[in-house]
Amino acid sequence: MNDVAPTAPRRARWRLLVPLVLASGVALAGWFGWQGWQARQQQAQERALDDARQIDALGQRMDTLRGDLRAQGRLLQDAAASNRVLRDEVLGLGQRNALLEEAVARLDANAREGHQALRLDETELLLVLGVQRLEIAGDVAGARRAYALAAAMLDGLDQPEALNLRQALAAERVALDALGPGPRAQAAQRLEAISADIARLPLQVPSAPAQEQKRPLWQRLLSPLLEIRPASGQALMGEAERRQGEDALQVELTLARAALERGDVDGFHTALNRSAMWVGRLWPDSPALREVRQELESLRKAPLQAESPLLGSTLQQLRAMREGKEAAR
Repeated sequence: MNDVAPTAPRRARWRLLVPLVLASGVALAGWFGWQGWQARQQQAQERALDDARQIDALGQRMDTLRGDLRAQGRLLQDAAASNRVLRDEVLGLGQRNALLEEAVARLDANAREGHQALRLDETELLLVLGVQRLEIAGDVAGARRAYALAAAMLDGLDQPEALNLRQALAAERVALDALGPGPRAQAAQRLEAISADIARLPLQVPSAPAQEQKRPLWQRLLSPLLEIRPASGQALMGEAERRQGEDALQVELTLARAALERGDVDGFHTALNRSAMWVGRLWPDSPALREVRQELESLRKAPLQAESPLLGSTLQQLRAMREGKEAAR
């Protein structure tokens, strides 16, 4: 009887202790779960804030690019207006030439010296116009037309000095013909070819068998299930980020064309450098990518102005001849 009596209270105490332990465990599990949920919520909020900041930064960059594009558009409009004015001047020179010929035809023999002077003035004006078209606008075709008109004017002169001028102008026209369409036109053609090559760049480059053998065994075993790329190489980009990068690349190529049109060497080089940067970020390394980047670098080093020692020599010789006559008087 004495042994049985203490056992019943102990069993009652164990029966009370077990629910308390279970309740404490449930409470601790709930507390830890609540803490984990709070941490996940905080991380989600931080990621949302970081995404919002990146979107704002991209929006500001796009606004800046749009502003630059609008400014380049205005500059292109100004350049087009200047080109129209120069074309009108060339057409006006032809009309002026016809009027001058009619006026000279009515002159008598005593006005022959004045006739020669007028032709020299017209020749000088045409030579100046050709040099300006070549140096300012890079218009090789316009310079050729101006030089052709100047050659026609020199053919009507019978002065002994005109022979030297005709020879110098003939040599200068040969040098001008050797330029072909001109450095700017050639650069524009190369830029269009580069744009076409960029559109054909591969997004994925298959790995070589030798490199496949160098990979660890666990990577080769998992290769049929997933693709493993080193983080130090070409970073994976999302679809939205790739579209934004491609749009930025097209903007840079457009800026390069605009800078080339107006002869802005610094702007052209800057746009090509940024284009090369975007190409390297958007596509993985491959022989085609290296060729595109080499072509961009070669285009950046190419001259945009015609380079020949003969260009402008006829105008200098004409002015030296007239200064010598004035000094002799």
